[in-house]
Amino acid sequence: MTTINTENEILKEYLQVSSNEIKKLIDSIDCKALTAAQDLILEAERNNKRVHVTGIGKPGHVSGYVASLLSSTGTASYILDGTEAVHGSSGQVKPGDVVIAISNSGETDELKATVTTLKNNGAKIIAVTGKIESWLAKHGDVFLFAGVDEEGGDLNKAPRSSIIAEIIVLQSLSVLLQNKKGLTPQQYVKWHPGGALGKSIKE
Repeated sequence: MTTINTENEILKEYLQVSSNEIKKLIDSIDCKALTAAQDLILEAERNNKRVHVTGIGKPGHVSGYVASLLSSTGTASYILDGTEAVHGSSGQVKPGDVVIAISNSGETDELKATVTTLKNNGAKIIAVTGKIESWLAKHGDVFLFAGVDEEGGDLNKAPRSSIIAEIIVLQSLSVLLQNKKGLTPQQYVKWHPGGALGKSIKE
C-alpha cells in the first residue's frame, strides 16, 4: 500500500533539507576567499572601475538582488544580462572591471560564453558556483563556493537550496565590503531613502 504524505509532512521534509543545507554551507564558508573577492572589488574601485553581476536562469534573478544590495551598501553595482552579453551588452564592461558570475553547475553554456568574452575584454571574474571542479570555478580570478547536496522537493531539481546558498555567500561579501567602507546610517539613507528602512533612519 502506497503511503501518501500529508502537506505538513512534505513541508517538514523540505524545511529540514533546507535547514541542513544552510547549516553545512555556513560551517564551510571560506573567509579567505571572501576576503580575496572583497580585495578584488576594492582594488577595482580604487582604479575607477566598476562591478557587475550576472547569471543565467534563477541565478540571473539572484544577480539583480545582489547588484541592488551591493549598491545600497556602498558598492555601486550593475546587472549584466548573461545572455545579452555576447550580443553587445558586454560593452558595458571595461578592462579592469569586476564581474560576479553566478551558476550552480558552473557549466551553463551561455554563461561560459559570457565569461570567456568578458575575460578576453580584460574583466576580472568572481566565480560563484556549487561545483568546485566546474569550468566556472577554474576560470574565475576568485572562486566562492556556494554548493548544496540537495535542492529539496520531490524532484530535487528545481533551484531552491542552491539559490539560498548563492544569496548567503554574496550577502557575506556585501557585509565585508560594507564594514571595510565604514558605511554609516546617514550614507545608507542617501541610497535607500524610501520605505520603512529609510523612514527608520530619518526619524
